[in-house]
Amino acid sequence: MTTTTRKTTENERVVFIQAWWRGTLVRRTLLHLALRVRVIQCWWKQQLAILLERKRRVALVLYAQEEWAVVKLQSWVRMWRIRLRFCRLLHAVHIIQAYWRWHSCHTRGLIQGHYDLKENQLNLQLEITLGSQACKVQQCIPFPIKE
Repeated sequence: MTTTTRKTTENERVVFIQAWWRGTLVRRTLLHLALRVRVIQCWWKQQLAILLERKRRVALVLYAQEEWAVVKLQSWVRMWRIRLRFCRLLHAVHIIQAYWRWHSCHTRGLIQGHYDLKENQLNLQLEITLGSQACKVQQCIPFPIKE
């Protein structure tokens, strides 16, 4: 081998080593960049997950509040309807009681009156009502006094 051939072969070897070293540096730099990108991506995904969790919780709270409001409104409407039905039934009961009392009073009769008790006599005033008929009684009843 000649010197020029040796130099070319040496130059090729030097160029090969330099290319290998530069490739190693580039690969190392790219690896570091890829690791940094991976760290940033992982952090960003965590932040997105946290944000998504917050949105989900807010949506869940809003849904629960709306459901509670709907249930409360439904219970108020049911209570109002039952109260209305109860008031109607109570009114009907009052009407039935009034008619029953009127009927009972007119069929059985009604006795009203007052009395005065004096020393030796009883003054009695009575009003008897039976149906459409009325009768007034006034009477003085003497007491037998034994002396």
